[in-house]
Amino acid sequence: MFKVTSEQIKRIATQKTEVIKQLESLLIGRTNVYIDYANVRPWANRLKWHIDLRRLKRFLDSFDNVNAVKFYYGTLEGDAESERRIQETEGLGYQVRTKPVKLMQISIDASSISPQSPALLESFIRGCLLKKYDIETIEYLNGKFLEMNKLGLLALSDQKCNFDVEIGSDMVLDKEKGGVESYVLWSGDSDFHDPVSDLLGAGKKVILFATAGRVASELNVLKSKGLFIFEINKIRDFICWKREMPR
Repeated sequence: MFKVTSEQIKRIATQKTEVIKQLESLLIGRTNVYIDYANVRPWANRLKWHIDLRRLKRFLDSFDNVNAVKFYYGTLEGDAESERRIQETEGLGYQVRTKPVKLMQISIDASSISPQSPALLESFIRGCLLKKYDIETIEYLNGKFLEMNKLGLLALSDQKCNFDVEIGSDMVLDKEKGGVESYVLWSGDSDFHDPVSDLLGAGKKVILFATAGRVASELNVLKSKGLFIFEINKIRDFICWKREMPR
């Protein structure tokens, strides 16, 4: 049941009655929410608006059957802003799970490879696409690497901190503990196919909160088994940055 937790939410809800009704029909029984923030945060580029974590938590808390909101995001150790973000998120009432971000060096040193070799490109381009490239394209891209090498750049830094295993394990563990009927996953990552399929097979309700173009095909196929995909643009006014709200 939706219960207003602020005057602002009340005002927006009066204009979004159909959306609230839909969510009430989806969030059946005790509900847990799992937010894969590393997957969710870049959605802003496609959405053209940003998620305000304070407003999101307040909105989710408006549903009295939401039991826990679990938030997964890495910490860049030694980075004050990254560490502060995690602390602030915990302060908002999220159940935060974090771990150190891994820093990796990816070589772009093209001096010792054939101009026609895709070896360096394999670190940046998926194999299914790389196979479509002709020799001229590969030579051109390797030439760009050589240009960067001449400027003294031989490697690129990349960050990695996936929570697919942790989130999937937590969802299945919550199922085994019992008491949770609906599982809300904020992500579109293909790695969640197996835990979501497991939950659906156990008769649980699973709702994927995502946006068009950000849901892997491996998850889309589970719609036939009961997975519901909720478009988060429908709740933009409840959860976006205040300065991005329609005037």
